Amino acid sequence: MARRPVRSGKGSSRVQATSVAPTPSSSTCTASLSSAYPSASMSEIETEDEVNKLSIASLTLDVPLTPFRRPRRVPPKPFPFLHLPSELRLKVYEHFFDDEGAEAVLDLAPDNYKRYHRKLGLMRVNRQLHDEATHYFYSTRTFRIFPTYPGRYFKTKRPLLARLKKNQRQCIQSLELRLGPGWNAPPRGWTVNDALGLADCTGAHTLRVFVECDPSDGVFRGFRRAEGFYERFSQNLMARVIEVMPAVNTVEFDAWSSVKKGGPMMSGLLDVARRHERRICWGRERGWTADSDDDNDGVIDERAAGYADGAPISFEGIAYNISVSA
Repeated sequence: MARRPVRSGKGSSRVQATSVAPTPSSSTCTASLSSAYPSASMSEIETEDEVNKLSIASLTLDVPLTPFRRPRRVPPKPFPFLHLPSELRLKVYEHFFDDEGAEAVLDLAPDNYKRYHRKLGLMRVNRQLHDEATHYFYSTRTFRIFPTYPGRYFKTKRPLLARLKKNQRQCIQSLELRLGPGWNAPPRGWTVNDALGLADCTGAHTLRVFVECDPSDGVFRGFRRAEGFYERFSQNLMARVIEVMPAVNTVEFDAWSSVKKGGPMMSGLLDVARRHERRICWGRERGWTADSDDDNDGVIDERAAGYADGAPISFEGIAYNISVSA
C-alpha cells in the first residue's frame, strides 16, 4: 500500500516549532536548579557545624552552665595548735575544761562521768597534748581525799584518789580533807594506806581541812559515841595524811559557822599542824584570821544542828546529817 505523502505547509512548520522550542528552555531550568541545590546543602552543613561548636554555657543569660564534675575530696588541713605559744594553749585548756556548774572540789560522785568523760578525750590526741592537758586538768582542781557524797560513794573502800593513775596523782597540787560526815561512825574506807596513793601526790603543797561540825558541842549531847572519839579520830587522820605527804607545807582551815575556833575539834587540829611545823592559813567560808576569836557562841549552823548517826544525806545539793527522835 502506497504511503501518502506528507504535506509541508504552515501548519506543520508551526507544530514543529512548538514541539522543538521547549527543549532548550527545559534544559536551561534543569541546569539552574541543579546548580542551586549543591550551594544550599553546603551552607546548611557549615551552619550545623558552627552550631555544634557552640557550648551550652555560652547560650545562657544569667548563670553560665559548667559541666558537672564531682568535687575532689581534699582532707581538711588541721590547725597548727601545737605551734601556738604555751600561754595561748593554757588559755585554750582553761576555756575547754571550764565547768561553771561543777563544784570547786572534785569528789567521787555519780555525775563525774557526765561532766568530764568526753572532755578528757582530748588527752588521746597525741603525747604532747596528753601531757599538757593532764597536767592542767589535775593541777587546777582540788581533790577530796575521802568521799562525802551520800550512799555507796560515802562508804566505798576506793576513794577517788585511789582510782587515779600515778601520773595523774603527781599533777595534783591541792587536796581537801573534809571532816564531819560520819562523825559517829566513820566509814572503814577512811584509812590512809598505800592503796590510797597519797605518797604519789608529790606536787601537792596545800592541804585544805574543812570542818563541818564539832561533836563536842552541846547539841550533840546524847548522840556521841564517846567523849572525844571523833576529835581524836580526826586528829590522827590528819596527822597520818601529813606524814605520808612531806611536800605539803601549808594547811588551810575552814569550817561552817557553827564550828568554834577555840573548840576541842579545831584546837586539836591546829595542834597537829603546829606539831608538824606546817604553815597555817584560813579559808573564805568561815572568815577566820590568825588573830580572830569566836563571836557566835550562841549561833548554831542549821547544816550541823541535826547530826545524829553521822550518815549524811543529800538535801538541796548539800550533805546533811539529820537526827530523828521518836
